[in-house]
Amino acid sequence: MKIAIVGTGYVGLVSGACFADMGNDVWCVDTNEKKIELLKNGGIPIYEPGLEEIVQRNVQAERLRFTTSIEEALKTAHICFIAVGTPMGEDGSADLQYVLEVARGIGRHMIRHMYVVDKSTVPVGTAQKVREEIQKELDARASDLDFDVISNPEFLKEGTAVNDCLMPDRVVVGVETERADKKMRELYAPFLRSTENLIMMDIASAEMTKYTANSMLATKISFMNEIANICELVGADVNKVRLGIGSDRRIGYHFIYPGCGYGGSCFPKDVQALIKTSKNNGYSPRILTAVEDVNADQKKVIPQKVLARYGEDLKGKTFAAWGLAFKPDTDDMRCSAAIVIIDELTKRGAKIHAYDPKAEREARTCYLKDNRNVEYFDGKYDALKGCDALILITEWKEFRSPDFERMMENLKAPVIFDGRNQYNPEEMNEYGIEYHQIGVGKNAVEWSE
Repeated sequence: MKIAIVGTGYVGLVSGACFADMGNDVWCVDTNEKKIELLKNGGIPIYEPGLEEIVQRNVQAERLRFTTSIEEALKTAHICFIAVGTPMGEDGSADLQYVLEVARGIGRHMIRHMYVVDKSTVPVGTAQKVREEIQKELDARASDLDFDVISNPEFLKEGTAVNDCLMPDRVVVGVETERADKKMRELYAPFLRSTENLIMMDIASAEMTKYTANSMLATKISFMNEIANICELVGADVNKVRLGIGSDRRIGYHFIYPGCGYGGSCFPKDVQALIKTSKNNGYSPRILTAVEDVNADQKKVIPQKVLARYGEDLKGKTFAAWGLAFKPDTDDMRCSAAIVIIDELTKRGAKIHAYDPKAEREARTCYLKDNRNVEYFDGKYDALKGCDALILITEWKEFRSPDFERMMENLKAPVIFDGRNQYNPEEMNEYGIEYHQIGVGKNAVEWSE
């Protein structure tokens, strides 16, 4: 099939490369000239495991091409995916300006029947807005060309996006016509040879499915973080509680790890967008509101522990921060807990030695660019030198089994604040490390000892 994908972020670039890998001819379109030039020269604008290899393979096979011109891409395409960003507006709603601009571009430049597929995460009702914008442009051209609008939300996880795309656990598609149904079944058939998880539905339900999925996962995270906070107060150990409830197959172990809050491009934006959609329709979503409130508070739990240990005035204190990305295996820092933690400490006078294997450039050039109290290091042990304590923020694999003796040689004092509960308290005790976890009450610590 001949496909155009507008947007070369995580969703667009990964989807384009994977569609090309299945033998389709794909144009990836972006208005960012520097990004397209980088891709044409063999570069990759984002870090995602496996993405560089699959892009280069399909570029070399001449199945994957890049352009800044939607007109060029639509000369051959029969299917056009909209995969641009829907950033959160000031009122929490999804900003659809980029989606609708692409729709207008499709209407101006399509030369045959077009299957227009919303892959961006959009609120219910967006497909109708896309349809209206395309039709306006066609009417302005006095064109009688026909088109279908389809909803096909993405379920890619940063860090495993390529694998998620090539071997999806489900594909959700919302359509209105039989021809659209048939076309999408044909498109996804190569991806679903070992499963039948192609779920066809109406467009509104497909649009709602994406928001519901992310909001449910965010709810599990906030719920477990709230339980962690209660555990500290009553003297329980949330790590043991997690094992106790996760063994119940109705609950499971996924997304019930306590930590310092969720972040990224999806959960914060999608929960708030669903809250806004609900309110616009006259309903106040109490659970979703609580999910967001708990998450905002959870990002301040580690700073609160640091302040309880050292006091409000942190002048003269230096802390090592391991991890800046919102999760491992990505360089994405959007809504990362690291931003809040570092801001809370540096505004009280502390200095930060930061290390992250992939996200340093994002921190330097965007999210922490104005914070002069942050110094960056090329290695995790180098970042520890001269620090009063280590703060672990992102659970990268290289942090799981560090050389604790080497750590203690570099730190001024053997103190660790663990925002992801990565280490064994008994082992920390053997090394003489003062270990601060999330969700472990005093009684539980004494019992373990």
